[in-house]
Amino acid sequence: MEEFDNRDQKEEVFSRAIRAGKRTYFFDVKATKSGEYYITVTESKRRYDNDQGKFSYEKHKLFLYKEDFAKFSRGLTQTINFCETGEVPLETELLEAVEPTLPSDLSDFDFDIK
Repeated sequence: MEEFDNRDQKEEVFSRAIRAGKRTYFFDVKATKSGEYYITVTESKRRYDNDQGKFSYEKHKLFLYKEDFAKFSRGLTQTINFCETGEVPLETELLEAVEPTLPSDLSDFDFDIK
C-alpha cells in the first residue's frame, strides 16, 4: 500500500486549493508516465448525512489535458466575462471555442466511391 501512495505522490506536480463557502476547489497538476502535464479540477462539497448522523464529502472531478488547455481557457474566460458584463462574445469567438479538431494527416482516408 505504501508503494502505491509514493507513486501517486510523485505524479502530483503542483496544487492549489480554493475555499468557497461549503465548497473547496482543488486545482492539481499531474504528470503522465511520459512526463506530459494535465490538470485535475476537483469540487468537494461538505454534506451532512442525516441517516448516518455525520458529515461526508461529495466530490466531482474534471480531467483537462494539454491539447485542450487553450480552448478550455478561452471558453471559461468568455463565460466569466459574460457573467461579469452581460456581453455575449462575438459569433467568431463562440465558433472558435467549439470548433472540432481534425487530424492533421488525412492520408489514410480513401474518398473514392467504388
